[in-house]
Amino acid sequence: MPFLDKLQLWADERPDDTAVVVGGKRLNWADLRDAATLRLGETAATTVLAEPNSLDFVVAYTAAVAGGRRCAVVDPLWPQAMIDEVTQRIGEARPATGPLPAIGDELSDGHADTTFLIGLTSGTTSVPKAFTRSRRSWQVSFDASIEFFGLTPEDRTLAPGPLAASLNLYALSECLYAGAAFHTMETFDVGDVHAAISYDGVTRLVLVPTMLRLLSERGLAGGVDASGVRSIICAGSKLDARTLEAARRWAPNAAIFEYYGASELSFVSGTRLAAGEPLDVGGTGIGRPFPGVELKILDDDGAERPEGADGNICVRSGMVSNGYLWGDDGQALRCFDGWYTVGDQGYVDSGVLHILGRRSDMIITSGRNVYPHEVELALASVPGVSAAVAAGMPDEVRGQKVVAGIVPAYGSVTATQVKTGLDGLLARDKRPQRYFTLSELPVTDRGKVSRQMLLDWIENSDPRAKPLA
Repeated sequence: MPFLDKLQLWADERPDDTAVVVGGKRLNWADLRDAATLRLGETAATTVLAEPNSLDFVVAYTAAVAGGRRCAVVDPLWPQAMIDEVTQRIGEARPATGPLPAIGDELSDGHADTTFLIGLTSGTTSVPKAFTRSRRSWQVSFDASIEFFGLTPEDRTLAPGPLAASLNLYALSECLYAGAAFHTMETFDVGDVHAAISYDGVTRLVLVPTMLRLLSERGLAGGVDASGVRSIICAGSKLDARTLEAARRWAPNAAIFEYYGASELSFVSGTRLAAGEPLDVGGTGIGRPFPGVELKILDDDGAERPEGADGNICVRSGMVSNGYLWGDDGQALRCFDGWYTVGDQGYVDSGVLHILGRRSDMIITSGRNVYPHEVELALASVPGVSAAVAAGMPDEVRGQKVVAGIVPAYGSVTATQVKTGLDGLLARDKRPQRYFTLSELPVTDRGKVSRQMLLDWIENSDPRAKPLA
């Protein structure tokens, strides 16, 4: 793993400085190095790590990527039968060429071209796809993200989500590489996160937008001081106006970073909103190519699309994964003469990448392609709407119809108000046919909005989704 040689350096130079904090429990650099070194003797060539956040998780993970070892981090909340099947499949999988590399008996980085991480797409009802990453791919990613986000050894990063999620696992690894203290929680709790920000001198937050909004709004209501936070890094979905406004008020000195990427591709593009910089919300733009990334929009035959025309978002960089151990249907990760795509659709305008959404999420209604992402962004800009989620339902006439769930900003909002508010924001043939008022956003345990959960609520007449009058 690219951070182990760095870990040895920090343990030698700054042995007593804090390396990792999980729910108030700490390890300094020397303790982390020593604990992981002791763990090596019982760490096999391949580890499947299915544990909640803890210091033991960090130690086990650090040992599990030493030398030629490889590690798969599995969500402990998955059904046990799924964890068992993933474990069995990983045990049966072997590199395409030759045996597994020698694992070694030292806490040091293995050869850059060897596999260290088996990544798993999220899922709770079917076995997820599994892809692999080389040590070199994350070292390139670390160098790029440290440059883009301005991470320094003096920073204290708090990523309050589960370490089984790639966003948080990467943040941990990036901090170990950069020599910066990393903080997380055993389980996400707003009060505990606020306490960590107030008393641990947190300077940097890494989280999904739903968590940022919750922390910001409750922090403002409770008088929690976040003026020491200097940067906020968000991914998973585009920030909406209400979240940005609350975050800006709660953490007035923070630069807000938003980036787009995929587990198989790593970073693709990003943007930085400096403290005090005017907000620009409601659009689909997600910044310019990340350092070290080349970007093109290609059609399904691999031909380049003209500026402003949508197609497959394709990248060429040293951060791309090796491909799949299993689950490759030929569409999940495609390559066009060295340009890779996961099927996300978008376009480039004046050098800025605009995200329309994943092809699999696309709604085809009366022959027109509609991306839920653009519907959600338009709805979130309507006065009286706090947040929105859109999806496609079967329809005998249109093939599919667009439906939307809305969380009111205050009190209640009517369908007429929403429809009027969309004037000038969204073409009429892309507008929802039905609206539902939501008592809460349908989100996964990782804080990501789930469109399928919205459809399930509607189909089952769940009280959390009521027809909007």
